[in-house]
Amino acid sequence: MVDVTVIILTKNEELHLGRCLERLRALGPRRVVVVDSESTDATADLARRGGAEVVIHPWPGNQAAQFNWALDNLPIQTEWVLRLDADEYLTPELIEEVKAKLPSLPDDVSGIVLNRRHIFMNKWMKRGIYPVKLLRFFRYGKGRCEQRLMDEHIQLSEGGSVEFDNDFCDHNLNDLSWFCHKHVNYAVREAVDLLDIEFNLTGAAETDSDKQLNSQAHKKRLKKHKYARQPLFLRSFAYFCYRYILKGAWREGKEGFIWTFLQGWWYRTLVDAKIFEIKKACGNDREKIRQHLSEHYGISI
Repeated sequence: MVDVTVIILTKNEELHLGRCLERLRALGPRRVVVVDSESTDATADLARRGGAEVVIHPWPGNQAAQFNWALDNLPIQTEWVLRLDADEYLTPELIEEVKAKLPSLPDDVSGIVLNRRHIFMNKWMKRGIYPVKLLRFFRYGKGRCEQRLMDEHIQLSEGGSVEFDNDFCDHNLNDLSWFCHKHVNYAVREAVDLLDIEFNLTGAAETDSDKQLNSQAHKKRLKKHKYARQPLFLRSFAYFCYRYILKGAWREGKEGFIWTFLQGWWYRTLVDAKIFEIKKACGNDREKIRQHLSEHYGISI
C-alpha cells in the first residue's frame, strides 16, 4: 500500500470516475477521497462502489478554493497527497515508478512533478505542447493550491521537487460540443486572469515571480505575463502558429489540427474578444473593470 491520499474533485463525472478509480487500484493508495460538488448524476454512487470515500461540499467558485478546503478539512494522515481530476488517470509505467521511488525520496523533497499527456478525440497529442509538467504529488502540510481563477498550480511551502519520468493522462470522453461549451466558460476566467496581470486587480499576478512553483510552471507563468503584453488577436494567431507549425502539431493529423485550432486559436481569440468587450465597456479604469466583472459575471475580486 502506498502512503498517499488521493483527492479527486468532482461535479457530474459519472462518465470518467470509474476509469480513474480503476487505474488507481494498481497503485494501492492508502486512501481515495472524492470531494463532490453536489452532483446530480451517479458520481457519488460510483465513487462509493469504487472504494472511495465521498465528501459532499458545495462548489466555492473555483478549483483552488475547493481543493484547499479539502486539505484543511479532511483528516489526512498519510505522508503524501495526490491531486487528480476525474478525467485523468495514471499510466501503468507511472504507477510502477511511484511504487519504486516514492518510499525512498529524501526528506528535503516535498513535491513530485509528473508529465501530463493530453488525449484528444482518443488520440495522444504527442506534439504541440507535450509534455506539460505539473506538480501533483506533495507532502501533506507542505503544499497548497495557489488561489487563481485559471491555471492554478500547487505551491510548496518548503522543500524542493523532483521530476518523475512517466506520464499521467488527461483524457476527456465528452464530445466537441461539450469541449467548446467548457472553453466558452473558461474564456471569462482566462480573460480575468490576463486583465489581472495587466491591471493588478487582485495582487496575485504581482508576486508570480516569487512563487515556489516547479520550473516549467514558473516559466509558463512568466511567458503568460509576456503574452499578456502582446496585441489582442494577433497573439492568439501567433500562438496557434507556434504550436501547430513550430512545435509540430500538424503531424498529429486531423485531430491535431482540430485540437490546436480550438484550444490554441479559437479559444484564445475568444478570450481576447472578452477582454476587448470588457475594455470597451470600462476603458482602463481598474475599479470599473472590477465592478463590471462582479455585475456581469459574478466574479468578485
